Amino acid sequence: MQHFPGLRSVSITNILLSVFCVAVCMVGYFTVINYPGRGIVYVVFTVLLNTLLLSGFTKDRIFFDAFIGIFFWLGFWLKLSLRVAFAGGEFQNPTGAFNGTGGAYDRALLVASCGVSGLLVASLIRRKYLFKYSKVEGRPRQEMIFRFYKNYRLWILTSFFFLFVGIAFANVALGIYQRGCTPRTILPLGLSGVYTWLLLFGLASVSAILLDCEFRLKKNAYAVSVISLFECFFSNVSMLSRGMVLNGGALLLGVDENAKRRSINPGVRYKLIMLAVFAFLFVSSVFAVNHLRRDLYFSELPSKPTFSLSFMQKSLQSGVSLPRPVLQAITGIRTLIVDRWVGIEGVMTVSSYSNLGWDLWKRAWQERYLHSGTSMYDRTFVQDYYSNVDLSKHHFINLPGIVAFFYYPGSFSFLFLAMFCLGFLAAGIEISIYHLSGANIIFCSLIAQVIASRYAHFGYVPSQSYLLFGAIYLNVLIFFFSDRFLYRLGGRPIS
Repeated sequence: MQHFPGLRSVSITNILLSVFCVAVCMVGYFTVINYPGRGIVYVVFTVLLNTLLLSGFTKDRIFFDAFIGIFFWLGFWLKLSLRVAFAGGEFQNPTGAFNGTGGAYDRALLVASCGVSGLLVASLIRRKYLFKYSKVEGRPRQEMIFRFYKNYRLWILTSFFFLFVGIAFANVALGIYQRGCTPRTILPLGLSGVYTWLLLFGLASVSAILLDCEFRLKKNAYAVSVISLFECFFSNVSMLSRGMVLNGGALLLGVDENAKRRSINPGVRYKLIMLAVFAFLFVSSVFAVNHLRRDLYFSELPSKPTFSLSFMQKSLQSGVSLPRPVLQAITGIRTLIVDRWVGIEGVMTVSSYSNLGWDLWKRAWQERYLHSGTSMYDRTFVQDYYSNVDLSKHHFINLPGIVAFFYYPGSFSFLFLAMFCLGFLAAGIEISIYHLSGANIIFCSLIAQVIASRYAHFGYVPSQSYLLFGAIYLNVLIFFFSDRFLYRLGGRPIS
């Protein structure tokens, strides 16, 4: 049998990378043709955003690198490129005073590139001099939690399932926390905040702990993995959110990394089944959320432009008729993939604003949370966007994103320094979580996604960010002290 040595080193990863690079080049080519500004500005923007994305999948990355790269790539590069190349430069979200000229585009892309550069430099220094998962070991894993799980596994899994299903149904019935809606029920003693934490990532944190324990018992974890994905489904549907892909994807990425680090091989069958379940639940969540949202506030949302791709027009003219729920699901998935992500519109809006400065920056930090109405960003930059919406019943806001927010003073140097420091802050939080959680890689992946998501969606009530970071550490400390409590309860000494 003849061998071809040149083909032996070809892997699936290399094939996927090649396909990705070809796709980026093709989309980039059509964008450059239609880009009204200087092509070199778009090329630099493209190189930086794709470098940020790909660096999140290298050997020395931390989870924050992966998630911030994905969020920024979707929110900045993919959205800008597709909208310029195939949608006539029209964007779904408002862009304020942005006038669509070449100079306005160039300035927006330079601002975005400056912010991304700060993150890339911080990541480079961290990789080279400070922290790599491959070079560090965490404290001994939470052994008593594992033993407790091993002894009461069926009872714990059953209780957890009924817990998150009950919380989700109660949230639908009472409207404690739902995206875009004024709360219909305010729980006493601050319990509404606890409820929100559980829905956002508290329950998913329990899933991360259970998955870690399960993989210490078995090579694969079908039951716990499916239960964890169902938690993501129920929690997000109850919040009227199509974002189950966030926590679900973070858990699956953590499981994959955990298997590599612990020399576990769950098998191809396990991976395919989990991906199939994940895809099915995600599509189902889009159907369910669209159905719940339809009667609540679809009719009050501002009209938004859609893609004008020729192949989509031809398909619509071919006489093929799809059921309304299917069309809504397709629209929801397309929106989630392309337009849902915060990024370029916020930078376009802020970079085109004529009154940037430190006064605006200080005023943004003074914003306070309201259950209804809109945001300081909306009132300042896009005043008339929600003019036809009853804001006493709804809580609709546009978000500038962290790059646009830190450009409020109008300074490129300040933006670069701020993003550089924020990159180190996120890395520091993830590293500390790694040690406090007993080196629970799955939990680290989830928390890194929460931090990256907060960064990407930054801009509304920024002064209350401490609540999120406080909840993250409260989260990990609950498990940390639970482990120590079980030592005491079992009569074991605590080292």
